[in-house]
Amino acid sequence: MKALAGQEKFSQLKVAIVAASWHDVIMNGLIDGAQRAAMDAGLEARTTLIRVPGTFELPVAASTLAGSYDAVIALGVVIRGGTPHFDYVCLAATNGLTNVSVDTKTPIGFGVLTCDNEEQGLDRAGLENSSEDKGYEAYSAAVMTVAALS
Repeated sequence: MKALAGQEKFSQLKVAIVAASWHDVIMNGLIDGAQRAAMDAGLEARTTLIRVPGTFELPVAASTLAGSYDAVIALGVVIRGGTPHFDYVCLAATNGLTNVSVDTKTPIGFGVLTCDNEEQGLDRAGLENSSEDKGYEAYSAAVMTVAALS
């Protein structure tokens, strides 16, 4: 997704990355991917990273930040366990972030991984052996949406 490079319309955007704190290795990969996208867009100096405890807290943080930033990138990881907790957190985060985006008219990059196991998260985290880079993709999607709506 190198479409970010050289886009003049990105130059004045302010972007927030709000990232959960569980699952360090996966989260660090997601954050690194989003920060690489910020660099490709020429927005590294205009991108702020905010950490929250978990994925459940992403919607309230995104809602608070949406008024001050042109786009918010939400990064988190939820790994299925033996209880329904996974379903509740995934649904709350997805619905909450969707509502924030629609209600505030602020693009939200959805970088929340909902995985059956840790291996799936690692494969999507943008690490050396990962097949996908969801942090980069989430940042790119939000910034490109801002540009499309401008």
